Formats: sequence, C-alpha cells, structure tokens
Amino acid sequence: MGGRGDRSRFVRRYNSKYRDGESQAERDDLLREWLQEHQEKLQKLRSTLGQMAFRLEGFGEEVEERITSEKYLTLVRKTFRQWDEADTDEKRRLLVQLITNAAGTRVADDDIVRLFLDWLDTYHEAHLAVVREIYKNEGATRYDIWVAVYGEPVPRDDSAEADLYRMLIRDLSTGGVIRQPRESDGLGRFIRKRRPPRRMAASNTMESAFEDSKPYVLTELGSQFVHYTMTELVARLGPGAPDEKK
Repeated sequence: MGGRGDRSRFVRRYNSKYRDGESQAERDDLLREWLQEHQEKLQKLRSTLGQMAFRLEGFGEEVEERITSEKYLTLVRKTFRQWDEADTDEKRRLLVQLITNAAGTRVADDDIVRLFLDWLDTYHEAHLAVVREIYKNEGATRYDIWVAVYGEPVPRDDSAEADLYRMLIRDLSTGGVIRQPRESDGLGRFIRKRRPPRRMAASNTMESAFEDSKPYVLTELGSQFVHYTMTELVARLGPGAPDEKK
C-alpha cells in the first residue's frame, strides 16, 4: 500500500537521478529503498487488519450490517488513506481504534466520526498528549498538564516552549475539544459568569502559559473523541458501559 504522494516523490527522485547521470546501481539502490519501506508498511497493514478483524468479532453478529454498509466503508477508505500517510505508529493506532470502535459503537453519527478523522489529521501528538491528560485528570490546570506530560521545572514564559504550549491549548480550545468548566441550568444552558468587583490593582504582567488556578475539562464532543480513539471498547458503548481510562 503506497500513497500517491509517496509514489510521486519516488518518481521525481528517480527521474532526477536519471537526468543527473547517476549510475544504474545508484538508481537501483533507490528503488530497493522504496520497496523495502513499502514492504514494511504492508506488513504493518496486514497486522493492523488482523487486529481490527479480531476486535470486530468481539462486537457480535449485530455489527455485520454496519460494517458492510457503504457509509461505513466510506469511513474505512478515508481512515486508511490517512493511515498510509501518517508519520507515526501512534497516529496509525488511533486511526484504527477510531474506525474499529465506529463499527460497534454509535455514540456519535458518521459525520462526527468523519470530524474525528479530521482531528487526527490536524492535531499533532503534542495536542493529543494534552487531551489525554485532561481526560485522565479532569480539572487539571495548564501547570498540572505541563508537569504531567513534560515534568518540572516549567520553562520561562518568554521561551519557545511556552509559546508552543500556548498554541496547543489555544488550538484545542478554539477547536472545541477542551474548555474551562461552566455551570449550566436545568435546560443545559450555560450560565454567564459574573465578574467580581475589582478590588486590587491590576497586575503589570500577563497571565503565565503555565497558570495554575483555572481548570480544564473536555467538551462533550472532546469526550466522544476520546471514547472513540483512546479507549479499548470490547463491547458496544451504551448506558452503564464501563468508562475505562487509558
């Protein structure tokens, strides 16, 4: 299995060596390198498909109609296009986890599953580390998250690491994956916070990237994303199903 991008890059490199007068032996070396890389990827794909088939068997016969439907097969094709282009085994694992759970759990409809595939394509593993930590420790502050993922001491606020961390939190917040807790009324409407009267002079420094008083939680959509990608669900997810945190 090889993506179009991989093949195009190989053809360009091979033709460049031909134009530059490289020897046939050097072009053969490039061809062997390309074949070896894709042989390893094929072996990973075979193993992945075997694991996926085993997991699907655990869902029972009731999912047979689901996994043979065109809607689900469309998701499978999109998933394995991304799987082929993924840079790391961890991203590939999450993609397979998502599409396997989408066969046996219907917490979210297929449009949402497609959104989750886009999230896995968009977000870096550093984003996902933040999501995983908030899932494991609901209400963690930015300081808590940093220490859990990267350890102490925390960097200076004017460092590149702090800039990157701000970006991670901002991306996930604006993307609708995480937020700060909010109270809601009986109809599920969020209650606007009242600002207390300011009694102290405003600080002359900006809020730290590693602020330690404001908690973060997953949005409902973020929680569904975690259920599909970061938890091993052996049975169909439904009311009363165990909520296993990994």
